[in-house]
Amino acid sequence: MNKKLKTKNSYLVQLPLIAERNRGNLSFCESKKQIPFNIKRVYWIYKVPVNQKRGGHAHKKTEQVLFCLQGSIRIELDDGIHKDSIILNNPNIGIFLGRMLWHEMEDFQKNTILLILASDFYKERDYIRDYNTFKKLTQK
Repeated sequence: MNKKLKTKNSYLVQLPLIAERNRGNLSFCESKKQIPFNIKRVYWIYKVPVNQKRGGHAHKKTEQVLFCLQGSIRIELDDGIHKDSIILNNPNIGIFLGRMLWHEMEDFQKNTILLILASDFYKERDYIRDYNTFKKLTQK
């Protein structure tokens, strides 16, 4: 399942799920298979205070896939024209965020753990942190 969304450069990603009644569940992902790029950075966000937002930026080149391993979170997407609002609450369903896609993470449930797989190393110059600048760049 790679369900496309209204916002360009985004779609839902479903990972394989191996469920064994007495042993629990196992999901996995691999670069260039379920994840459409070579993974260069892995990070996670957790212990986010109630009513706190994360994100609030776009990337010029970096692509990411987000998975909510525990809890629940709402992801707001904006490509400059279309918008989507996605709830992540299943650890084997993620969302691909391509280039030039404004995103905000909101409504973190207590004990939520958000895992992010990124196509590039951290580079501050890759970030667009001002929404008006983002809008101008997407209108070109």
